[in-house]
Amino acid sequence: MELIRTFKEFNSNESLVEKARSTVRELAILALSQKSSIAASSNWIRFPYYHHVFDDERRDFERQLKYLRNFGEFISIDDVCNMMNDKAAIDGRYFCVSFDDGYRCLHHNMMPITAEMNIPVIIYLPTIYTGLSETNEEDLVLIKNNLPGNSKLLSFLNWEQCREMLDHKISFGSHTKTHAHLARLLPAEIEHELLESKIVIEEKLQQVCKHFACPWGRVNINFDPAITTPIAQKLGYQTFCTTDRGKTQKGDDLFQIRRDHLLANWSNYQLKYFFSK
Repeated sequence: MELIRTFKEFNSNESLVEKARSTVRELAILALSQKSSIAASSNWIRFPYYHHVFDDERRDFERQLKYLRNFGEFISIDDVCNMMNDKAAIDGRYFCVSFDDGYRCLHHNMMPITAEMNIPVIIYLPTIYTGLSETNEEDLVLIKNNLPGNSKLLSFLNWEQCREMLDHKISFGSHTKTHAHLARLLPAEIEHELLESKIVIEEKLQQVCKHFACPWGRVNINFDPAITTPIAQKLGYQTFCTTDRGKTQKGDDLFQIRRDHLLANWSNYQLKYFFSK
């Protein structure tokens, strides 16, 4: 089977109704963005996050990073922890870039751009998928199930690629072991997902895994922080990322970090709208 190399191939199952909704949504955001301003507020950290940078998204991804650099500084997730735990106030505007799922396109499409721009990135890995081979029948079942209905395959990073990426200001965190929906699990099962993925990442990369991003990630919908926070803290995690949008300011909870999901082909007006909220 062929591998997915473009966003068009990835999005091939989108229906006409979904396309129409997307168009209406984009027009609404375009109108709303006219009165938006990222520079209107300050003293915050924002967390733009993606899943992929396909071959046809490279130029737009670079454009987005250059656009955001006009409004703030790019920092690592460890820098975030230092700033949040320090007594000093957050002074300025900052962006911390992350990717969920660990798709292979990040190695050859994302890394050259962020390395050239000296931008730190963290990739959150669902470790059961990292290192899968399309030529192995058992692995192929997992790969197909990750994107059912698509005639082409979405490939994942291998550990050798991850180790290479460490030299380019790219770090790795956990996205559970199996890309699990935490709200459907018992506390012991949640702990297993967070612990086993952490162990594998530390063993394969010889670095401490301190950061976690929740699959799906909506607070009180896809996870209960009253359950997950004590578990994550017990296991030695320092952060727990969600998918709820918004800025992070001094005093906010590092175990409920808000992130803004982006597609690498979005226009600047879409970034302007979301990062001004």
